[in-house]
Amino acid sequence: MAIVVALQSRSAAQTKISDYQVKAAYLLNFSKLAQRPQQDLPDGPTPFVIGVAGGSDDFVDVLKEMVRGKRAETHPIVVKHLAVGEKLSCCQLVFFRSSEPGNTQSTIAGLGQANVLLIGEDQNFLREGGMINLFLEDGRIRFEVNHESLERTNIHFSSKLLALAKADHSGSEPKPGGRHVQLQVPPEYPQIAQRMNLTGTVQLQAVVRADGTVKEVKVIGGHPLLADALSQAVRKWKYEPSNKESVEVVKFNFGQ
Repeated sequence: MAIVVALQSRSAAQTKISDYQVKAAYLLNFSKLAQRPQQDLPDGPTPFVIGVAGGSDDFVDVLKEMVRGKRAETHPIVVKHLAVGEKLSCCQLVFFRSSEPGNTQSTIAGLGQANVLLIGEDQNFLREGGMINLFLEDGRIRFEVNHESLERTNIHFSSKLLALAKADHSGSEPKPGGRHVQLQVPPEYPQIAQRMNLTGTVQLQAVVRADGTVKEVKVIGGHPLLADALSQAVRKWKYEPSNKESVEVVKFNFGQ
C-alpha cells in the first residue's frame, strides 16, 4: 500500500525551483530520519552520501545548498552527482532523476542486499524495485512507499512518521508530559514549509535525563520537514530535575 503526503506549490511561476527545493528537502529529511545499523555508518566524521543519478546540475546545486552544514546524526551530508555506470554502493541514499536512462531495474537489482535508500521520481520507480517515489499530483509533491522493497534492507522509518498522523489543529502550543519544562525553545517554522503552505501536527517522545536535559528525541508522527524543526528545538529544552530518566511527549501544531 502506498503512503501519500503532499506539499503545495504556491505559484506556477515558482514551480520549477519550488519542486526542486521540496524534493531536496524530502531527501535531506529522509537522510536524517532513516534508522540504519550502526555498522553501516559507524559514529564519526564519515560522510553520509546522497547520490543523484541522472538529471542536470541544476537540481544537484539546489540539493547541495539544502544540505550545506547539515548532518545525519554525526555524519556530514554530502552530495555526489553520479556518472553513468558508477557504483551506487558508495552512497547511503540514491535519488534517481526521471531523466535517468531506462536501466533502473537492473541497476537496483545489482545492489543486492546493500543498505542504500532508493528514491525516485518516475511513475514506474516502485515497480522497478525502488523504495520511495516522489511525484507531482494536482500541483503537489507527494511521496509513496514500496514497503516490500524497504523491508528487504535494514533501513527503517517510524511507521507513524511515514503514515503522517492526521493533523490535529486543536492547539498550537507544545504539550510536555509529566515533568515541568523550565526552559522551552520554540521551534522555527521552516521557510520552505511556509512557502509551501505546509501545516500540521508533529508529535515527539523526548528521553529526558535525571538532570532535566534532553538525551534523545524520537519522532512519533508528523511531516519530516516539520518534525526536524521541532526535534531541533526540543533538544535544547530543559525539564525540571528528577531522580531518574523519563519519557515526555511533546506535541506541536505548525499552523497559519
